[in-house]
Amino acid sequence: MDFQARLLKVGNDLRKDEVRALVFLCSDILGCNPAAVQSAGDLFSRLSDQDHLSEEQPHLLVELLGIIQRTKLLRDHNLPRTGAQDLISPYRKLLYSLSEELTADDLKDIKFLLNNKLPRGKLEEVVSTTLEVFMELEHRALISDTDLGFLESIIQPVCPVLLEKINQFNAQNSEVKKLNFSFIIEIFKLFGDVRDRQRRCSKYENPNPEVLVLSAVGCPDVSVQGVETYLMTAAKRGRCLIINNCNFRVSRLKKREGTMVDEASLDKVLKWLGFEVEIQRDCTSKKMSSLIQELAKTSQRDWDCVMCCVLSHGLEGGVYGVDGGTVEIRKLMEPFSGTNCPSLAGKPKIFFIQACQGSRQQDIVYTDAGTPGHGYVDNNAVQAKECIPSHADFLLGMATVPSFVSFRDGTHGTWYIQSLCQNLADMVPRGCDLISILTKVNADVSKKVAWIDSGHKTQMPQPAFTLTKKIVFPAPNTPHPVL
Repeated sequence: MDFQARLLKVGNDLRKDEVRALVFLCSDILGCNPAAVQSAGDLFSRLSDQDHLSEEQPHLLVELLGIIQRTKLLRDHNLPRTGAQDLISPYRKLLYSLSEELTADDLKDIKFLLNNKLPRGKLEEVVSTTLEVFMELEHRALISDTDLGFLESIIQPVCPVLLEKINQFNAQNSEVKKLNFSFIIEIFKLFGDVRDRQRRCSKYENPNPEVLVLSAVGCPDVSVQGVETYLMTAAKRGRCLIINNCNFRVSRLKKREGTMVDEASLDKVLKWLGFEVEIQRDCTSKKMSSLIQELAKTSQRDWDCVMCCVLSHGLEGGVYGVDGGTVEIRKLMEPFSGTNCPSLAGKPKIFFIQACQGSRQQDIVYTDAGTPGHGYVDNNAVQAKECIPSHADFLLGMATVPSFVSFRDGTHGTWYIQSLCQNLADMVPRGCDLISILTKVNADVSKKVAWIDSGHKTQMPQPAFTLTKKIVFPAPNTPHPVL
């Protein structure tokens, strides 16, 4: 209560415009409409509920007050004055910094320039500050952390000196992208020479004739020397936890129509493969964490492996619970490390995450004539990062690459999960290892297209792993389930 009392005093000492600034800076973390947060107390309560703010972890508050230059409040109310930094994204810091430099006259000029982009009534009655202008531009997808071109176009005639800040951000962001790309390249080197493997493997029929798919896939190459296979000898493969979030309690996160189709497909295929399947629906963030911890604690030494599938909306580095709270993907995986879960040491820990990693849509590039398909975008998320722990024997399958959306059909389920289930059913009986199956999933999904307002869009899944052996599920004696 002492910490809560000090937070209350901090909130009482903040001006309304400062509270709005803090809410804006935290909008990615909060996972809700910033307009829904009405006071400093409301903000602090939400951050506490999502485990972002506590007496043991005051670092976010320290950084926030530092950004708005109110660190004196920390001393006045006996709060820590140092802590971890960079919890707020550089993009949010940039927009806040720009808003601080723009005057009331500059804001009038910006509103004038936006007359043909935003409704005049909204500009006059609703958007009263520069930060609110930026939020409205984000809402209409006119600016994002990966695309500041439109922002530059309205800043340049109003206050051109601020372009240097945007240029610096773009340069730093470019370096981060290079690092992320290098990481992906290193991950895919672990696949071996996929193209050589493709040339030596058999061809598979495309189960969906409306979508053009690569004719060859990566199948197990028995000639590769020194690559062992994980033992799969138990009567049961192990347990698979499916967390399926469909109905969200916050208006910003829409109902995930079609996710029950994904759940049914996963349930059929994974039971067929010998997994003991546990399904948990509409979980809060705390319930998700609790389920993961419980699965790790109850893992058995006689299991061959463990699997977790999360079907939800996502955000930076994590996934949403139905309460709007978040769980980091890293924290979903850490309980299963060799140190935390010795019963599964040396055994594969498999995670499949069906969630967006951003709001951008991938443009299609035609290499052959194909027939456009149709899909619905699952677009309540932003970039995910730091998903693979540095421990061995993990495999993480993400529905899409960083910064981009994934697609969900309200009737037939998501592109990624449906392709995953179909290819497991088709390729396990043929002796294909899991990495090769995921390569085929990449091929399938990457050739699908959806018509969005701005044109044809596509999706590219991303598997990454720290496996030390091949995962080859034993072929069941019964025919594969019909999906």
